[in-house]
Order: sequence, then C-alpha cells, then structure tokens
Amino acid sequence: MDNESTEEALAVTEAGAQHTRRQFLRNGVTAVTGVLASSAGLSAAAAQSGTATTEGAAATDNALTIPQWTKQPGALVGSRPYGKPSEFESGIIRHLRKTDKQYFSSSTRTPLQELDGIITPNGLFYERHHNGIPDINPVEHQLVVHGLVNNALSFTLNDIRRFPSHSQIYFLECSGNPGYAVYGKTAAEVNGLVSCAEWTGVPLKTVLNEAGLKPEAKWVIAEGADGAGMTRSIPLEKCLDDAMLVYSQNGERLRPEQGYPLRLLLPGFEGNMSIKWLRRLQVADQPVHSREETSKYTDILPNGKAREFTFVMEAKSIITNPSGGQQIDGKGFHEIRGIAWSGKGRITKVEISVDEGKTWQPARLQTPVLSKALTRFLFPWEWDGQPVVIQSRATDETGYIQPTLESLVEVRGVNNTYHNNAITPWRIASDGKVTHARA
Repeated sequence: MDNESTEEALAVTEAGAQHTRRQFLRNGVTAVTGVLASSAGLSAAAAQSGTATTEGAAATDNALTIPQWTKQPGALVGSRPYGKPSEFESGIIRHLRKTDKQYFSSSTRTPLQELDGIITPNGLFYERHHNGIPDINPVEHQLVVHGLVNNALSFTLNDIRRFPSHSQIYFLECSGNPGYAVYGKTAAEVNGLVSCAEWTGVPLKTVLNEAGLKPEAKWVIAEGADGAGMTRSIPLEKCLDDAMLVYSQNGERLRPEQGYPLRLLLPGFEGNMSIKWLRRLQVADQPVHSREETSKYTDILPNGKAREFTFVMEAKSIITNPSGGQQIDGKGFHEIRGIAWSGKGRITKVEISVDEGKTWQPARLQTPVLSKALTRFLFPWEWDGQPVVIQSRATDETGYIQPTLESLVEVRGVNNTYHNNAITPWRIASDGKVTHARA
C-alpha cells in the first residue's frame, strides 16, 4: 500500500464508518485497524471499535495464524535447475482455440488476460506453424546469403554471433489475429496471436552489407528450414531499416517453436514474414510471389480485387481486465487494464468507453512506451452495478485511430481472414459476468 493509500486508510479508522472513494479499501482498513490494535496490546473487544467488526477481527486473527507449511523446510536450492511457475499458476498456459468448424492445431495463443506488463514469457509466447516444429542442431545449421550480392556467403550460427549484437523490445502479431468469422470468449481467443519480447541478434543490414548489395537489388526472399519451406518476399528498405537476425528471446536462446536456432524479425510487419528456422536469404530485383503472399496472406476486397503486400500491422488495443470469461466482484472501484500496439510506431493515446462507444475518456499509458511494442494502459472506473459495454481504442504516432468493426468491414468486407484490427467490446452483466459483446 503506498503512502497515499495508507493515510487514507488511517483517516477512515479515525473517522469511524466514513467511506472513501475507493470501495475496495474497506477490507484493507479492517486489517489495518486490527493490526494496530494488536500491536498496541489492546484486547479483541477494543480492536473491534471503529470500523472493525467482530467478523473482521476474526478474519484478522485467522490471517495471522501461522500455517503448517511454514513450519516445514522448503524445496532445496538447485532442485529445479530450470525455474518453473508455481503449481498454483499451472492453469496459465497457451490456448488452443476450438470452433464448431475446425480445431486450430497449428497455433496456440497467449493468455493475454492473465499477464501483466508488456513482456510475454517465452513459455506463453504465441505459436503459429505451417508444418510443425523442426528439431535443428545449431552446429549443423547455416544461413546462406546469395543472389544480387557481390559475394555469396554462408554463415554458421557462431559466425552470426560474432557480429556486434543488438537487443530491442518488439511485438509480434499474426495477421490472422483474430480474423473476421470467429469471436472468442476470452482475450486469448480474441487477440491471443500477439506477444512481445526483448529480441537479441544482429541487424540484418550488417549481414547484407557484408555480402555487398548490387544496384538492382530491391527485394530479399527469406526461406525457412521447416517442412513447409515458408518463404516471403521482403522489401529491401525494411531489411536495411530495423530488421534483425535473431538468436535470443528474453535473454535466452530461442525456443524451437520460435525459430531456434535463428529467425528473421521484421518489427511491425505481419508475423509470418518473420521467417523462423531461417536458412536462406536471396537478394532479388522483384518479389517471388510465393504461396504465402498470393493465395494466402492477401486481403480479398468486396469487389474481388486483392490487397497484396499488406505488411504493416495497424494500431490495435484490447481490454484484458475485465474481459471475457472473467467475473467482476461487486460494484465500486475497478481498474480497467489492457494493451495497445501498432506496427507504425509508438502508441500515443488509448481511450476508454464505458457506454458502448457513446463517449470516450483517455487512459493512462504505463511506461515504457516503445515503438512497435506492446503498451500497457490503465483506467480507473467506478461500476454502478448496471449492465454496460466497455471498449478501448488506440491512436498511434501517425495519427491512425483504431476503427470499429462496422467501419472496417464497410471498406474491406469480410472475404478474407487478415488484418482485423477492430475495437473489441466486452459486455458486463448486472451479476458481473463478462462476455464478448458480439458473441
């Protein structure tokens, strides 16, 4: 409890049954009263004066009782060579999304509603695979750079690691997050194909400069070593900007499902372009028009034409607390929390509506606010116990504002699966149950 909260609690103690603006402090006040009375050597009856009730004093006594488990030795140091979460947090795992039509076994989703901050733990970082996860021996793996270069080169992983390293925090998002046909029950099911990490590796431009680019070079064709041979065409401008060759994530080597031992990272671009298990970079004068950028990962418009090369992930936000599947514990003060991000740069503003989009109020952005990274937002809210729809919308540094689903569909239709960055509305019933407002 901070100083302001402590002073407020003591003021309530002195004033008897006086209420504070923050409803949830009542329990804290009871506990403070009981502890202060006990430390002063007062009797239980004296401790019950002021705001403390008989039930409150009993609860305080129970809380101060020493549990049996504290009287026993804990686990030995070194008994868990690789640290794991508490067994009481075992339910916080990546999610598979099940629908009436299909079962998405090629992807798992980050449990956004269970996380704090902006960094996604490696074990909860979302997955998307096109032909399973290859098991690659890093000693045998090589990266070839060829095509329109002065010198075709082949690098071992040790060769890559000899270049000056670079670390940066970036989000990664699947362009099919969440699609247009399915509205999930939880934040994970709705927008769980986005995660954020600190990535360590080498700027791609460093390696391309080592090979030397010919004047006619305009594109780089990246190919993975997975069974799908995942291949995407990348504009040279991006490769010479903030693109990275990554070998570590959040301080440790990449996990196999994240591209071990080497992956490409294109900050702000749709996730499938950040080729995992990277084995080849071919410099070319035009795109290769692979399967993953023609029949897939293009946006079919209502007139039948396709938006091709829609690389950048546009500004988006989602409230993660309270969100679908959760239960609000009574009316009064609640903090609305969530995340926002944009492939175009920094988030400059997040607004909250608690009246189904009729009015909007600014949320507080929690630092750090980084370019092309998740940004945490917070908003204090007093719930009166009446049914309500809450939602958030983000604005990035280019001035782009996250759209409603209706305005997005009006322009792009629903003939595709990709680039749905519409506002997510949550409905809160009078009993506190939270559901997707479109479900």
